Amino acid sequence: MLGDAVLVLAFVVIGRASHHAAGGLPGLVSTAWPFLAGLAAGELAVRAWRRPAALVPTGVAVWLSTVALGMTLRVVAAQGTALAFIAVAFAFLGLFLLGWRACALILTRAASKEAGHVRDSRGF
Repeated sequence: MLGDAVLVLAFVVIGRASHHAAGGLPGLVSTAWPFLAGLAAGELAVRAWRRPAALVPTGVAVWLSTVALGMTLRVVAAQGTALAFIAVAFAFLGLFLLGWRACALILTRAASKEAGHVRDSRGF
């Protein structure tokens, strides 16, 4: 959950840097708050604290709400929502918010399989 917020902030920082956006901390906050609000709404909706690393439903719900609510709030706040920006946000946030969960799932399954293999080789 904190990690998700850090990843959303990374998206904002990278995006602002790639566009050479000025404004310092106020500019960063102005860009970040819609996405952080979307993230918080998604995490509350699926009770992400119960299974924070779950790809489904936690990861998918958090990702989609971050993008959808983030873009909606940007419209309400008269910030830009060009189609290219929506596509980049969708892809980047999907990669980051789903990516770490997918890695955790793969590692957990591999560790579980390895533990089962070790157990079997000892006759248990």
